[in-house]
Amino acid sequence: MTSFAYSQLDVFTEVPLLGNALAVVHAADALDTARMQAFARWTNLSETTFLLKPTDPAADYRVRIYTPERELPFAGHPTLGSCHAWLAAGGRPQHDEIVQQCGVGLVRIRRDGARLAFAAPPRVRSGAVEPALRAQLARSLRIAPASIRAAEWVDNGPGWVAVLLGTRAEVLALEPDYAAMRGLEVGVVAPWPGVDADEPAQFEVRAFIPTLAAPEDPVTGRLNASLAQWLIGAGLAPPQYVASQGTALGRAGRVHVEQIGTDIWIGGHTVACIDGRVTL
Repeated sequence: MTSFAYSQLDVFTEVPLLGNALAVVHAADALDTARMQAFARWTNLSETTFLLKPTDPAADYRVRIYTPERELPFAGHPTLGSCHAWLAAGGRPQHDEIVQQCGVGLVRIRRDGARLAFAAPPRVRSGAVEPALRAQLARSLRIAPASIRAAEWVDNGPGWVAVLLGTRAEVLALEPDYAAMRGLEVGVVAPWPGVDADEPAQFEVRAFIPTLAAPEDPVTGRLNASLAQWLIGAGLAPPQYVASQGTALGRAGRVHVEQIGTDIWIGGHTVACIDGRVTL
């Protein structure tokens, strides 16, 4: 058994307990895959990550990302939280941008004031959904088909399909039929009614993943990345905005989106909640 530095963080929030939790094990090179998966299953958080020495000289660090069930090649809030933990532990990037090595290759991360932001990965599938799927989405969300303003594939790996509704209230009122989703991973988005100086968000987002034990994700970086690519590209959102997510779960996640050139950056704050050691 070996003792490792350990952090537990809250991502996409400045206030502990209002974002999406993440467990991070530092300098975990001595752990094998089975031990990593066992610990991720034990933490029972949506994701647990393990910081490792990079094998690519262009990377500053390497990370492996696990859910309680399996390893993921990439995920949004684990990327920002792992980077925050690496920097807080004294990590020093080679250049202005930080480069993370993970299952999808190299991921660029930049500092944005007190926030970190990752470059949105490309979508592997896009375009409007077919009529039969649009009808299934309406049944799954228990809404009238006419309530769907648009439905689009926004798949950047997990299989996301997105639904645009007319109002924030409609998004927050959803009570999905998860069985009717038949394994679909569904993101729902709608504009806020206006901009409040105290709550400067422009969109409300919810993420439904019926295959998980907790089928709604509190705050989802990867979904917000593909939503931004769709919404900005279609002229449905400005090149810079803030999305609110987690409201229906009692959270207050804030995802900062910004297009710079051809890149879309997905950012947010991270706060440390637990720092200590774990024996594995």
